[in-house]
Amino acid sequence: QVQLVESGGGLVQAGGSLRLSCAASGRTFNSYAMGWFRQAPGKEREFVAAIRWDGATRDYADSVKGRFTLSRDNAKNTVYLQMNSLRAEDTADYYCAADRRPYRWTLYTAKDNYDYWGQGTQVTVSS
Repeated sequence: QVQLVESGGGLVQAGGSLRLSCAASGRTFNSYAMGWFRQAPGKEREFVAAIRWDGATRDYADSVKGRFTLSRDNAKNTVYLQMNSLRAEDTADYYCAADRRPYRWTLYTAKDNYDYWGQGTQVTVSS
């Protein structure tokens, strides 16, 4: 059973920073790409960022490019989403997810490419 546990969310002022973490267990972590998605109230869950299984490639949504940085520590089975210059529109529940197939060279932004999800962590940015 794969488990993903997010942490690091909270309340921050606009312009501030947060670092989200996602700890994984139950599967060979370093074989799978990992993604972050977010869902604001009343909106669809949307792609934020993804990182390849070996950490060599990253992809970001246009809305977060230059502000968010995704990294992974395969020795700790953890991915990190560093969020800087936060805006009110970044307010959402943030979810990490694991790619459904190992060792894929392509990063995917669609939710159905991910088969395990964390419970989410809430991020609120006050303006």
